[in-house]
Amino acid sequence: MNKNELINNIAQKSGMTKKDVETVINGFLEEVTQALGSGEKVQLIGFGTFETRKRSSRSGRNPQTGAVIEIPESTVPAFKAGTRLKEAVK
Repeated sequence: MNKNELINNIAQKSGMTKKDVETVINGFLEEVTQALGSGEKVQLIGFGTFETRKRSSRSGRNPQTGAVIEIPESTVPAFKAGTRLKEAVK
């Protein structure tokens, strides 16, 4: 499912206009992005938690040359599924 399909499905189920649903989804995504950017967690009980994790530095290989390179430490976004989401997927 892509973003447009999500917007259409929510609009049909909620009775809201597609424009309003798109505004809400874009607002949600912006808030999650800002929170993660400032190091906060976003926890949706039953659905899951959006958070950031540190990825330590490591050695890698350049696929073109095969040379060993050092990949620096980085912060990456992560999602941990909640209980209800896990059970729904089973």
